[in-house]
Amino acid sequence: MVAVFNKDVLSWYLITLKLREAVDAANVQKSPPPQPQWQPRNLPLITNGASPPLQRHGETEPDRSAFARSRAQSPAHSPKPQDPEWVITIRGKLAQARAEEAACPWSRLSVYRVPKCLRDGDERAYTPQVVSIGPLHRGRRRLREMDRHKWRALHHVLKRTRHDVTAYLDAVRPLEDRVRACYEGGAAALGGTDLAECLVLDGTFVLELFRGAADGGKGFVDALGYSRHDPVFAMRGAMHAVRNDMILLENQLPLFVLDLLLGLQLGTPEQTTGAVAALAVRFFDPLMPTDAPLLRKDRSKLVESSVQAAAQAFDPLSDPMLHCLDVFRRSLLRAGLQPTPPPPARLWPKKWSSGLRRVADKRRQQFVHCVSELREAGIRCRRRNTDRFWDIRFDNGVLRIPRILIHDGTKSLFLNLIAFEQCHVTDTAAPGPGGNNITSYAIFMDNLINSADDVKYLHDRGIIEHWLGSDAEVADLFNRLCNEVVFDINDSYLSGLSDQVNRYYDYKWSTWVASLKHNYFSNPWAIVSVVAGIFLLLLTMAQTFFSAYSYYRPMQ
Repeated sequence: MVAVFNKDVLSWYLITLKLREAVDAANVQKSPPPQPQWQPRNLPLITNGASPPLQRHGETEPDRSAFARSRAQSPAHSPKPQDPEWVITIRGKLAQARAEEAACPWSRLSVYRVPKCLRDGDERAYTPQVVSIGPLHRGRRRLREMDRHKWRALHHVLKRTRHDVTAYLDAVRPLEDRVRACYEGGAAALGGTDLAECLVLDGTFVLELFRGAADGGKGFVDALGYSRHDPVFAMRGAMHAVRNDMILLENQLPLFVLDLLLGLQLGTPEQTTGAVAALAVRFFDPLMPTDAPLLRKDRSKLVESSVQAAAQAFDPLSDPMLHCLDVFRRSLLRAGLQPTPPPPARLWPKKWSSGLRRVADKRRQQFVHCVSELREAGIRCRRRNTDRFWDIRFDNGVLRIPRILIHDGTKSLFLNLIAFEQCHVTDTAAPGPGGNNITSYAIFMDNLINSADDVKYLHDRGIIEHWLGSDAEVADLFNRLCNEVVFDINDSYLSGLSDQVNRYYDYKWSTWVASLKHNYFSNPWAIVSVVAGIFLLLLTMAQTFFSAYSYYRPMQ
């Protein structure tokens, strides 16, 4: 029988046979050898490709417990030959997490990225609009316009000090690892030369602004040599936007970098610690949320007192300041906050229930009732004459609140201060790093203000002064400041004061007196009608008395 084959078909058939033989041979090599059905006495069963050391002639049997300990101490995420590919991937991610944990000293963080839960809906309040300071927003397209002014500032510094730029670059290079440890992401992505350039360029720009802003901006022209027509360094309209950007949490430089650069400029690198903090207090003074009607010399004295307090109350050597936002926050709280002790329980018949822990729940962040409800209970609000907007007092039914100024930058300012307090948490309630003092004040005012009527009442009492469009916008501002904020009212400096207010509110006699005043003594005509009614009532009672008296004791 003769078979005729096509040449191409025969070739493909032979190739298929060869491939099948190769696959079968590979499967035979990969198949594990058969496991023995018996195990030698006094020898452990060896699995996973590991084998104990061999026992030589004259040596004792290997220590099984030591071998077991060595197996137990091996890293759980080390790859093993028998692991499948997906397990090896997981072990690689664990190793990466271990390296990240070792490379990130969390206690040294000071410049944070604002959490997404806080920035939803308020992205603009946390993002620089004109200038980037530091590595987190470096290179953004819309912020590059200000880079040429940074280079001009560095040129002025080098020309004025007759230094070479390498002196500043060589000074900041040893600080690169310390600087990277301060940032929550972002700085690690910059190479050594890029990070050094960023520190010198942005740090010099910040110092030029601080030094030139003295005396109403005359320092730019008189001391630093800028033209009085300069578009940035002449205290024109751009300075307001630059100042607002420089107070943002994500737009900061570590203060020790600014101290080093200032020391190099002045020729005293060992004697400038804390000097930048004093300059920052002067520069950010227009952002203070106070509006006291002071003369210029009084304002200068107030700034001087803030500078002295920043230098004395917060010693950089014992309690180092972190960055400009931290300096600004400390200057706001420069006198320290003394918690108000709660009143004794026996003073009031009904006790306010404040024993529960109230954290991270908007409905439970209730310090006090709103202004309208407090007025119904006989609690009045009066202005307290002090520039410390947080220093609230309560005495005998009168809530004394300092004056606060609300402008277009107040929302961003408070949001970044609150974000810093949320991120930089410590165990202390002092006005240094950590604490929740600004958050406590914001939540207290949020409780007081529920509507435009509450804002109007506080404005009429001289407590709130605002430059916004309406009272409703002010109420909306305070009601949105602390959304998604984690807070415990029992750890607040206002918890004792709130307890006093709430106990007074729950005292029924004060509510009755307040209702009487509101219903019958609210205006002059109501007072006249009440007096007339009381007079007629007395006359009626007298007539009734004499009528009854004459009946029982008739006149002889």
